[in-house]
Amino acid sequence: MWRPSLAVAAILLAGAAQAQQQPAKISDEVVKLGILNDQSGTYADLAGPGSVAAARMAVEDFGGTVLGKPIQVVFADHQNKPDVGSSIVNRWIDVEQVDAVIDVPTSSVALAVQEITRNKNRVHLNSTGGTSDLTGKACSPTAVHWTYDTYALANGTGTAMVKAGGDSWFFLTADYAFGHALEQDTANAVKKAGGTVVGAVRHPFPNNDFSSFLLQAQASGAKVIGLANAGADTINAIKQAREFGVVQAGQQLAGLLVFLSDVHALGLDTTQGLTLTTGWYWDRDERSREWAKRFAERMNGRMPTMVQAGVYSAITHYLNAIKAAGTDEAKTVVAQMKKMPVNDFFAQNGKIREDGRMVHDMFLVQVKKPEESKGPWDYYKVVRTIPGDEAFRPMNQGNCPLVQQAEAQPAPR
Repeated sequence: MWRPSLAVAAILLAGAAQAQQQPAKISDEVVKLGILNDQSGTYADLAGPGSVAAARMAVEDFGGTVLGKPIQVVFADHQNKPDVGSSIVNRWIDVEQVDAVIDVPTSSVALAVQEITRNKNRVHLNSTGGTSDLTGKACSPTAVHWTYDTYALANGTGTAMVKAGGDSWFFLTADYAFGHALEQDTANAVKKAGGTVVGAVRHPFPNNDFSSFLLQAQASGAKVIGLANAGADTINAIKQAREFGVVQAGQQLAGLLVFLSDVHALGLDTTQGLTLTTGWYWDRDERSREWAKRFAERMNGRMPTMVQAGVYSAITHYLNAIKAAGTDEAKTVVAQMKKMPVNDFFAQNGKIREDGRMVHDMFLVQVKKPEESKGPWDYYKVVRTIPGDEAFRPMNQGNCPLVQQAEAQPAPR
């Protein structure tokens, strides 16, 4: 058997010691986080300034530095427009040296950002964009999809409603990437559960007047009208459906992406009994309540949505990965994030797969009746905890190139 000489052994030991003494590598001497979202429009309440507040909380709770270097938070309003979002991210990376782009509602913007961050080797931590394509055909080695996606929403709400008797569906769909993906994923879940889809209509994004679309939904005779939209679009559609007497006439509304802020805006009188799927709820346990109350102190009493909580959780995990990896280089850090479990107030035993999907439990909830609520923001009762591996799309079904490449590699001998 070959044995190294004393001289060779000394060289090897010296090299190992030198590697351990290598200084941490933080580009430009600062870790800069860019919160990109809708600050004043359709998605402002569910993400917007609240996501910025959550990001700042994460940085403060982490101590304000990582590997001895300061952590900074910047933010911008993408106005739900891919061209605006792309321009901001290109400037952030090329001029302002932003290391990670975070939050990013509006799936069309999220997909554009994912392409830019992949090409320029920056991290994309998406909490609010919904399309499951982010971990499918558009997956990236520098991106993680954190809070929810259209597959998980469809799998939770669509399957549950079919099993409860809502076996015929008509969709009101926002006419852009997120709405299309949510409609398709829900339609697949409905059919798999034994239901049928009788039709769909697509509305502009954003939209204020749903009267003609609701008339088509009523005329379809479907038992369930699936709202494949979000934010102010969902709020307006539910308000106008009530005015049209949709539920009173016997049809059910399925809010396929409903946020706590939507229920708050509409009130329990309007939303009571609504079934929905969420990735997190502030009143689930003591840890979630403690964090939510600290958040509310910064936000004039407003409790956090699932995506605002997701922003905090994703940033904290990212900063811990930088600390563990000794660098903020994007691919290295995301690879490190995938090695580390997620255990915090947001998720227990969460894991990040090769395709970038953070897998964690989802929750099927029902909106309380007014008399069941103990006060403001006490809106949900958990009907079922959906295990993460059941909630999210199996990794081998997403057509993610990263997964296909990994499967194609020969097994080590």
